Amino acid sequence: MADNNNENKSGEGRGFAGMSEEKRRQIASKGGKAAHESGNANEFDSESGREAGRKGGQASGQNRDGEM
Repeated sequence: MADNNNENKSGEGRGFAGMSEEKRRQIASKGGKAAHESGNANEFDSESGREAGRKGGQASGQNRDGEM
């Protein structure tokens, strides 16, 4: 197999997989805060969350032909 210069020799994953859990949490927290500040974050109450989940389930199951 050819030697790949992009291969991570330390055995750790690249990107988020190579980060500590604390570092991933910090990044996720910044994204959540930015979404709320810009007004793009969803804030569901239990009823609207249930409805959104139902719609998502229906949409994802539309292209299935009774596979089970």
